[in-house]
Amino acid sequence: MLAEIDATQVAALCVTAFSVGVIHTILGPDHYIPFIAMARAGGWSTPRTLGVTAACGLGHVAGSVVIGLVGLALGIAVMELEGLEALRGDTAAWLLISFGLAYFTWGMMRAFRSAGGGHSHLHVHADGTVHAHEHTHEADHMHVHPAADEVAGQSEAGHAAPAASVWVPWALFLVFVFGPCEPLIPLLMYPAAKSSPWAVALVVAAFTIATIGTMLAAVLVVRSGVALVRLPRLDRFSHAFAGLAVLVCGMLVKFGL
Repeated sequence: MLAEIDATQVAALCVTAFSVGVIHTILGPDHYIPFIAMARAGGWSTPRTLGVTAACGLGHVAGSVVIGLVGLALGIAVMELEGLEALRGDTAAWLLISFGLAYFTWGMMRAFRSAGGGHSHLHVHADGTVHAHEHTHEADHMHVHPAADEVAGQSEAGHAAPAASVWVPWALFLVFVFGPCEPLIPLLMYPAAKSSPWAVALVVAAFTIATIGTMLAAVLVVRSGVALVRLPRLDRFSHAFAGLAVLVCGMLVKFGL
C-alpha cells in the first residue's frame, strides 16, 4: 500500500500548482486578449467583462479537471491523457481561429456598410412639429445612443451594442471549455498515486485560483491601458480589430509561436 502523502508534500504541490497556473496564464495571451478585445468592441462594462472572463476561466480549468479525474479513476496512463489534452488544444486553437476570422469578416462588412452612410432620426418639438434629421457618425457629428447593456445598467459604451454581444460570451465559453490546461493533469497524478483525494482537491483549488485570478488581473490591467487609446476615426473598425486579435491568438496557440 502506498504511503499517505504528508502535509509538507501537499504544501509543495499547492505552491507548484499556483505558480504554474500564474505562469501558464501570463504566457498565454489567449487567456486574456480575447476578452479585452471583445469588451472594447462591444462596450462591455467592467463587471460584465470580469464575469465573462471568470466564467470562461472556470470552464477552461473544469474541462481538464474532469478529464484528469476520469482518467485517474479508469487508470489511464499520463501519456494517454496528455495526448487527449493535446487534441483538445488543437481543437481550441482551430475554434479560436474560426471564431476570430468570422468575427473579423463580420466586423469589416459592418465597418464598410457604415462608411459614409447616414441615417435619420425624427425630432418632435414642444409645439408638436416633427421633422427628420439625417446625419452620419463621423467625428464632426457624434452623439450618444443607448446601448442594450446600458438599459440594464451595465454598459460603458456610448454606442449601440450589436446583437453579437449576446452570443459572443457563449462562443468564448465554448472555446475555453475545449482549451486544455496542459500542466494540470501531471500535477494531479502524484497526490492521486498517494491515494489522497483531499490533496488532489487542494492542488486543483490552487491551480484554479491562480489561473482565474491571473486572467482577471491581466484583463483589468491591459484593459485599463487600452482604454486610454482613443482613435475616433477607427471606431467603426473596432469589431474587425477584435476579431483580428482573436484570430492572432488562435494562430499563436496553433503554431506555438
